[in-house]
Amino acid sequence: MNDYRGIFADGLWNNNVVFAQMLALCPLMAVTSTATNGLGMGLATTAVLLASNMVVASLRHWIVPEVRIPVFVLLIASLVTLADMAINAWLHELYKVLGLFIPLIVVNCCVLGRAESFASKQPVLAAAADGLAMGLGLTLALVLIGACREILGSATLFAHASLLLGPAFTFLETTLIEDYRGFLLMLLPPGGFLVLGFLLAGKRVIERITEKSEVKEEFHCSVQ
Repeated sequence: MNDYRGIFADGLWNNNVVFAQMLALCPLMAVTSTATNGLGMGLATTAVLLASNMVVASLRHWIVPEVRIPVFVLLIASLVTLADMAINAWLHELYKVLGLFIPLIVVNCCVLGRAESFASKQPVLAAAADGLAMGLGLTLALVLIGACREILGSATLFAHASLLLGPAFTFLETTLIEDYRGFLLMLLPPGGFLVLGFLLAGKRVIERITEKSEVKEEFHCSVQ
């Protein structure tokens, strides 16, 4: 249980794909102009990560080391193609926005990296937990950055969420300021870099505060 708790802690916070490993920055800058786009891209990448980790872990004893990377890339490309076709079939309006970037999941460093560093050495259940945790951590980062950029850029939040989640989730579509004239820089890639920088700084501050509180607790325990 502790191992799985550590896997999810790594994926969501300690070793987060974006905020710790600094991977997947290309799709991050491209699609996080809104929180809805970030959520759609994050869920698609999570599905690919989960499936690729499970397949690689299942086949790890039959894949010889000399050809493992080409085999991993072939497996990931096949899964991304299936995800691309599924989004085009069932979420076509969202596909019009994200369709250009979905195939880029094939070259997303975090997908191939988890297959090589974790799934190829672990059993299926642990590999599935790692893929789910890393995918959810990436989704959290994409939604958080998308929400910040969308609020600052257009004063809306989860615009067009019904295209991704269905008409029942129209209530998520919020306009924070009527007649807001917009801040174009935040909707462009430089805005993504600015928001990412501030969020990285915030994460470092939280970690330092946590470390100091842990040191104080250990000191009090040792004194007592």
